[in-house]
Amino acid sequence: MIWSWERALEALPLLLEGFRITLLATVLGTLIAAGLGLVIAVLKRALPTPLRQIVHWATEFVRMTPLVVQLLFVYYLLTEVSPLVIGVAVIGIHYATYMAESYRAGIESVPKGQWEAATALSLPASRTWRAVVLPQALRATIPSLGNYAVAMFKDTPFLFAISVVELVTSAQQFGARNFAYTEAFTLAGLIFLLASYPTSVLIRRLEKRLAHY
Repeated sequence: MIWSWERALEALPLLLEGFRITLLATVLGTLIAAGLGLVIAVLKRALPTPLRQIVHWATEFVRMTPLVVQLLFVYYLLTEVSPLVIGVAVIGIHYATYMAESYRAGIESVPKGQWEAATALSLPASRTWRAVVLPQALRATIPSLGNYAVAMFKDTPFLFAISVVELVTSAQQFGARNFAYTEAFTLAGLIFLLASYPTSVLIRRLEKRLAHY
């Protein structure tokens, strides 16, 4: 098929609208994943063993089942809820289980002596977490959280399964309407690249800077 600049320009507004939905789902999903992932990691460390096991198996269940299956399950379970709200919530919870593992690794990287010093000073558990453990754990965790945010951005096309018109679905709809897919999907790929590459570079620089502390 011959490339048409005229058709590419015609597709661009529709793709940018789809990109707005993609970006919205990524930002809100990342906020949910980062917050919930931290809660899961702390619960796994602080809860008694039986409750810790329940949290462990719940997160493993989410981690080991495909994202698209989770999206479809919740979509057909909550038919009154907006597909975009379902998509943001499900993708956020899905990635929270991965980010929880990053937080766990960061928490475990805190030297044992720091925990012992907090105990020797009779610091309350809440202050030990806020003032001693989490600042050190988060510094070690931030680069991997950024990588998961980029991965989430690239997984947003799965939202097509629940009728959310994000970037790739916009390209598909334009192609079906005009019987021309090349321009729309090429531009969609370029938009993904232009958005994710600078983020990846920023994460690598942040990782190098944090390595010096």
